[in-house]
Amino acid sequence: MVEEKIVLSPTEIYEKEFKIDARGYRPQEVDNYLDIIIRDYTEFMTIIRGQEKQMQDLEAENEKLKSEVRKLRNILDAQESSNSRSNNVNNIDLLRRISQLEKIVYGKNE
Repeated sequence: MVEEKIVLSPTEIYEKEFKIDARGYRPQEVDNYLDIIIRDYTEFMTIIRGQEKQMQDLEAENEKLKSEVRKLRNILDAQESSNSRSNNVNNIDLLRRISQLEKIVYGKNE
């Protein structure tokens, strides 16, 4: 995608040779070449801005997802500790009930 819009490579720019007239380089040839370079740099800047925007969007989404993961972990931890506490309470209640039933069944009233 990028390669399709970029006309010149760094090597092509470096190796470019202009024809010399009696007074020096042909101004029109140099201007045309510089116009191509300007278009390339403009395209590079557009690509860079787009990539930076995409990177910012992805970083924001990443932070949002990390926050959501933290919330879900906290909820899960809270549920696990709640279940653990209710299991302990239920176990204690069950032991009391069993003890009471044993007293009734076996006649061990204290």
